[in-house]
This record gives sequence, C-alpha cells and structure tokens, in this order.
Amino acid sequence: MNGKVLIVDDDLEIRNLISIYLENEGLEITKASDALEALELLEAHNYDLIILDIMMPKMDGIEACLKIREARNMPIIMLSAKSEDIDKIKGLVSGADDYLSKPFNPLELIARVKSQLRRYKKYNIETESNKSVIKIVDLTINTDTRQVWIKSSEVRLTPKEFDILELLARNKGIVLSVAKIYEAVWKENYFKSDNTVMVHITKIRFKIEDDPKNPIYIKTIWGVGYKI
Repeated sequence: MNGKVLIVDDDLEIRNLISIYLENEGLEITKASDALEALELLEAHNYDLIILDIMMPKMDGIEACLKIREARNMPIIMLSAKSEDIDKIKGLVSGADDYLSKPFNPLELIARVKSQLRRYKKYNIETESNKSVIKIVDLTINTDTRQVWIKSSEVRLTPKEFDILELLARNKGIVLSVAKIYEAVWKENYFKSDNTVMVHITKIRFKIEDDPKNPIYIKTIWGVGYKI
C-alpha cells in the first residue's frame, strides 16, 4: 500500500504509535501536534488521507475538519476519547469519512485507512478519466471531441458557442460577467457597447433549451452576467 498520511494528534505517544503501524504498511507519514500546524502543512503539501483527533488545544478537530473540507476532499478519519453517538455524528457531519473511538485497535485503524485509501484512489482515477466529459442534467459536453448532446441528440455549435458553453459549464453555479466571458473566449478587451456575448448566448439557448425564453441551463442574472 502506498500513499501520504497526515496524523494530527496532540498526544505524542498516539502519533508515534499510529505512525509505526502505518509506516510498516508502506505509507509515508507526516505528524502534526495540533490542528493549526496541520493546516499549515496542508498549504504546502498534498496528502491522501488525514487522521484527525477531535480533542485538541488551539483548534479542535471538528473546526479543523470543516476548514479542510472548504478546499480538499481527501478522506478524514477522526479519533476521539469520547464514544457517545452525538460525538460521532458531529464528526461525520463536519465532513469526516470515518470515526474511531479511543482506545482503538491499531489493526482496525489500518483496515479503515486501507479501505478509505482504496476508495479515494479509485474515485480520483475515475474522475481523471472522465474530466473531459461534463454532464449537467440532460446536457453532455465532451471537451476533447468538442461535441454536445441534449439527451441522445447531438447539437451542433460553432467554435465560439462551444467555448462559451464549456466556460459556463466548467464554472457551474458561478455567475460570470459578460466582460469575463468575452475576454476568456475572444482573448480581447471587452467594450461595454459590445453585445457579441448576448447574441451568442441567445443562439446557444435556441440549440440546447426546450424553451429558449425560459431556459433551464443558461440563466441570466440581470445586471451581473450568466451562469449554468
């Protein structure tokens, strides 16, 4: 088994114990004595899994988990001396993937680490292989072949129409201004009087929307821009 694991616990003996067991499994280990140190390490390095204690000084594991989940999706296994269900629920709701109560069986921890790493790596491989395909409801965009389908019917877009649709799809849920769309697609400075983007959006809607006047894909955010 290979991978990089970050162990975060204020108890030196527990950090070292977990480290010994996981290093024997071939994993690369980094240790942090508190959540603030762990967050600093995460800014500088990538890890495949985090083992995170809940009860720590400065910042507890629940708050640290929430902060980690703002930008990262690697598995998090939480540890705590508490065994009440409410503590497990808090840990899982904050974004943890698994939970172990102290004292724990090191062999059980190893089994859970292996399980989480397998799932995470499988997910990453599938995501990497599918990153050229964007699917939103019945809209499918293949960025490698530059093809678009609505349900099973292929839609023919011009190169600029495709570029606009891809840009919006890759930023799903984010409102992009007309200026930003224009400058990203045409690679030129935008002038306020230019209605090029609006014209292209209208054409795209007629091709991908059942009712272009009431679009379900490309929404107009008045005074701001467009979003999918």
